[in-house]
Amino acid sequence: MGFVAVYNLSRMPTSVRSHAKINLGLAIGPIRLDGYHALATIYQTLAIHDLVQVVAERLAPAQENRIEIACSDTRVPCDSRNTCFQIIEHALNRLRISAQVTIHIEKKLPVRGGLGAGSANAAAALLGLERELDLELSGDDRLAIAAETGSDVPLFLIGGTVLGLGRGEEVYPLPDLPSMPCILATPDIGVSTPDAFREWDRLYAGRLENARDPAENLKPKTEEEKLTAAPGSDRLKQLGRIWASALAVPRDFHANATGVFPAELKKDRAGNLLLELVRAGIENDFEAVVFCQYPSLRGIFETLKNDSQTENSAIYAALSGSGSALFGLYRTLEEAGKAIKRLNAQGISACDTTTVGREEYWRKMFSAR
Repeated sequence: MGFVAVYNLSRMPTSVRSHAKINLGLAIGPIRLDGYHALATIYQTLAIHDLVQVVAERLAPAQENRIEIACSDTRVPCDSRNTCFQIIEHALNRLRISAQVTIHIEKKLPVRGGLGAGSANAAAALLGLERELDLELSGDDRLAIAAETGSDVPLFLIGGTVLGLGRGEEVYPLPDLPSMPCILATPDIGVSTPDAFREWDRLYAGRLENARDPAENLKPKTEEEKLTAAPGSDRLKQLGRIWASALAVPRDFHANATGVFPAELKKDRAGNLLLELVRAGIENDFEAVVFCQYPSLRGIFETLKNDSQTENSAIYAALSGSGSALFGLYRTLEEAGKAIKRLNAQGISACDTTTVGREEYWRKMFSAR
């Protein structure tokens, strides 16, 4: 299968939005037999997005597939290393058809940083291919192709608030958080995910893999406890259930006898649901190692989280994935605006966006912009 880095669209392409994601929480488990770490995470899609344009035409069965990639950002590879190339190759092989596919990526998201930009591009390319060739993959096939391409790709075939298990590729839709302001900080720091995993293993893996409860992680275990403790993967599934329960509508939100939510609860429903997650112990395990390796990221985290002068603080702030991007979620646009001013005053690149629920994610997926 050949490729050329040429942007050559002979007709109007199918345009697909390619949204960013953040990890509301990420728990690291033991190394699996396939070499990956077991994970539990909650993904959340954001309004900010790239635009992926796809043109595809079927070729005669005997012909070789031709995939052409181009991108507005020169740092993005336009060969077989590109996730769009990989997912199209997987899809055409599974479908047993030959095609000429031309893809252009209009880049607005950071190339690296834990926001899932490349994975989102791949999911968008797959959806664009289906439209272009007038076919529809089954949900199982679509998710299988996505998982072959990368651990984060399947989440973008669901959107909204999503539970990720396995190595992150086992995805389950959760009750959506209502839309809320989000500030992304994207420092010019490169964090190596493999290095972060290795440092995690060095410092924590031996003590965490048999822990039943996150609060018990660092306590010494008796021989009996070691024998009866749940495996690390069971701990991750337990965390997933706890997090999912926290996102279910809390008892306080049940409608009153008239069927109407109390006004004061409706006003801050997103904040209350997010606080339920915080109370459930949601956090990003990578912060324990990445903040030590890159102290400036901890400083950005504190800037996102707190405003010492006015005591306006984020409902929740965290590293996304292994970084280097960080985010803060806020109750109001005013509080989010103050956070971005604090970051800009320190010379830190940042942008404002909002979280996006599943319905809006899909309703706008094929918008031109």
